[in-house]
Amino acid sequence: QVKPVESGGGLVQAGGSLRLSCAASGRTFSIYAMAWFRQAPGKDREFVAAIDWSGFNAYYTDSVKGQFTISRDNAQNTVYLQMNSLKPEDTAVYYCAALNRYRDYESRLGSWGQGTQVTVSS
Repeated sequence: QVKPVESGGGLVQAGGSLRLSCAASGRTFSIYAMAWFRQAPGKDREFVAAIDWSGFNAYYTDSVKGQFTISRDNAQNTVYLQMNSLKPEDTAVYYCAALNRYRDYESRLGSWGQGTQVTVSS
């Protein structure tokens, strides 16, 4: 089972960048698609981006296309989210998770990690 631990969040000014990391324990990490989600204050958790097991294919929610990039390093059991041109509306707790099916971001496996807080000031 993949257990994620997110890190890399922080406080950044609008227009700035952050790179989030998700270190996932478990020897089967490389066979799973991975995804990032976020939850803003008072809102439901939403899908952000997903990447397949190979790292060659990814897709994003429309609001972050061209702004965020998901990647992974299977040798390090880590998935990343590079976030550029950050906006105040990107403020949220960010979570990663393994997916049972790459194209189905609702097929999350296991429990949520603790997440990492991203705060974008205007």
